Amino acid sequence: MSRYSPFDERTYQYLLSVSVREPEVARRLRDETQQLENAQMQIGPDQGQFMQLLIQLLGARKTLEVGVFTGYSALWVALGLPDDGRIIACDINEKYTTIARRYWKEAGVDQKIDLRIGPALGTLDELLKANQGGTFDFAFIDADKTNYQNYYERVLQLLRAGGLIAIDNTLWSGKVANPDENDADTVAIRQLNEKLHRDERVTVSMLTVGDGLTLAMKR
Repeated sequence: MSRYSPFDERTYQYLLSVSVREPEVARRLRDETQQLENAQMQIGPDQGQFMQLLIQLLGARKTLEVGVFTGYSALWVALGLPDDGRIIACDINEKYTTIARRYWKEAGVDQKIDLRIGPALGTLDELLKANQGGTFDFAFIDADKTNYQNYYERVLQLLRAGGLIAIDNTLWSGKVANPDENDADTVAIRQLNEKLHRDERVTVSMLTVGDGLTLAMKR
């Protein structure tokens, strides 16, 4: 049985060189983010391009992002959306999202992104109260891990049938597979992974993209 083994740096750089078509504005955003103290929170260009492909395959027009950081993933998605496409992007950090806004504007996609500053659970609840349930095509969850199950339940309600949720960090550097790792974040991700495996409301696949990317399509 063939199985994934971690890429060494040379193989990963080869993957980038023959696969990724990273826009120059995205590359500069990624480079700037790498200078920040929490740079490890940023997804890679291969994952950004993959998510852009997913939303184009879906024909997505209305999307959600829970956890924005410096806006790199939202930039990739926005560049793949049609002119009338929209992202509702949730984050609590003004410092990081100020960087995001600068690059979104430069890329000409700022009009596609509705940034909501505040706790994401509150934003998602407001959308549900505003009868937005069942109207979103795609969602990306990449925020505080201890709330992953809460985000998932709300996002699932907001998604249309056939819509797709992408959840980041579901392999968590292998910690989820180690029973001796029981910090709050690891336990939360492990519990979500187990829940998704049993959840008959979705069709699910966990991929070895980045730090683990789980795709859940609403039935």
